[in-house]
Amino acid sequence: MNITFDELREIKHKLPHGSVTRIAQELNLDEQVVRNYFGAHHLENSGNHIQPGPNGGIVHIEDEKILMLAKKILDETTETNEN
Repeated sequence: MNITFDELREIKHKLPHGSVTRIAQELNLDEQVVRNYFGAHHLENSGNHIQPGPNGGIVHIEDEKILMLAKKILDETTETNEN
């Protein structure tokens, strides 16, 4: 899957407080791995690959588990806010 770096960061910034911890726990990962996935400090250590381009560049994501769980959390947050 390809996504712009800016889109990836936007998803991370929309996540409610505690989401990085939740993602890490549910996927049995270290929290720093989740932060790196979203480009915190070491995107090169995230398993994602970035290519120069518009909007911060294009990030090629090999393993979408973290991204899918983040989107699920965002959906849950949206549903909660609508009720």
